[in-house]
Amino acid sequence: MSASNKIPQFLAGSTFLIIIGFLGYYPQQSDFGLLLPGFLVAFLGYYFFCTKLAPQQSLSFWLGVAVIARGILLFSLPNLSDDLYRFIWDGRLLHQGINPFEQLPGYYLLAGNEVEGITQALFDQLNSPEYFTIYPPVCQGIFAFSTWLFPKNILGTVVTMKAFFLFFEVGTIFLGIRLLDHFKLDRKQMLWYALNPLIILELTGNLHFEALMVFFLTAAIYFYVKSNLKLSAMAMGFSIATKLLPLMFLPFFIRRLGWKKAMIYFIVIGITVVVLFAPLFNSVFLSNLGSSIGLYFQRFEFNGSIYYLLRWLGQVITGYNLIRFIGPGLALIVFVKIISRAFKETDLSTLQLLRQMLYALTLFLFCTTTVMPWYLSGLILFSVFTGHRYPAVWSLLILLTYVNYSYPIFEENLWVVALEYTVVGYFWWRERGLF
Repeated sequence: MSASNKIPQFLAGSTFLIIIGFLGYYPQQSDFGLLLPGFLVAFLGYYFFCTKLAPQQSLSFWLGVAVIARGILLFSLPNLSDDLYRFIWDGRLLHQGINPFEQLPGYYLLAGNEVEGITQALFDQLNSPEYFTIYPPVCQGIFAFSTWLFPKNILGTVVTMKAFFLFFEVGTIFLGIRLLDHFKLDRKQMLWYALNPLIILELTGNLHFEALMVFFLTAAIYFYVKSNLKLSAMAMGFSIATKLLPLMFLPFFIRRLGWKKAMIYFIVIGITVVVLFAPLFNSVFLSNLGSSIGLYFQRFEFNGSIYYLLRWLGQVITGYNLIRFIGPGLALIVFVKIISRAFKETDLSTLQLLRQMLYALTLFLFCTTTVMPWYLSGLILFSVFTGHRYPAVWSLLILLTYVNYSYPIFEENLWVVALEYTVVGYFWWRERGLF
């Protein structure tokens, strides 16, 4: 690349990093007037970088920008999420030998149950203190290590966690490029994930563990295409032990591997998951974890689509919110649809596997009761290999949900939800033939 072309590229990259730095350090959840224009400018740059630049001349530069963007957020406290305080709570319990699944947080504030580092001030920061923790063992391991290294320093704990996230995000980018090479696809496609502002800010910036889930999922696919089924299954096990969501993808392996190999594959996954969960397992672990998962489908509501329509219909007919029935019912429909689709496949290629994963996760997100912005991470990863662009569109529109935090009292703006899913639905419909 000539020197005259390097200057605009350097300026564009520097501007992108400045915007990411601003969004990662300054605005809070309620500062929608600052978040929206910052995100819009970052997304305009992101779209331009992914579609208009010559890949052979600038790919390494923009991948470097992607890594630096994550690096500059290392010392920022999460500004769009307060999940951090539950991470610290669980970690401080763990490194003192206490299983965070055993008791609700309020238990440790009672006289006689005090634990060093578990304070009223920290309790007041928790966003769901009335629920048992829901974070699987890979997450808990990072909580424990980070709070052991910095038992009283919140910023030190955050920087330690973010260092893990940076490592795994770089790993996802590296393995993603290797997969693109395997499929003989343009390496530049990785920029759709690497430079996505939502991915950068929600994962490394705000410490959402989809970053680790996506890495292990990418590793599972990479080892699968390299015919190393043992390492693929172990990576899938780690992904499930980070977030339970990848369980939905397992049916798509049955016909690809055949029943015998698939059973061995699933056994290795199961052993990996059991070994990772073992340190946390006790008589109340399953019931308390199950309680939290059940509450997700029966109590939590945010940014739903099909669920919101059914909720409205149920209220018209009965006068009540029927989430306790609709949530599990939709989950069952998703499960049945995935199983049916898995056994009706005719194209058993690995690229089609990625398309099926994209389809399954899209179906889940369209049907679930709660869709937070970082839930789109898997969609954006899969779109790198499938050519779908509705996940990128969705990653922009879902930012509008932050308007809900800008009101004096939190209130969900259903007009925003309607706009989001109307546009996303249009792009999904237009690209449905790519599945």
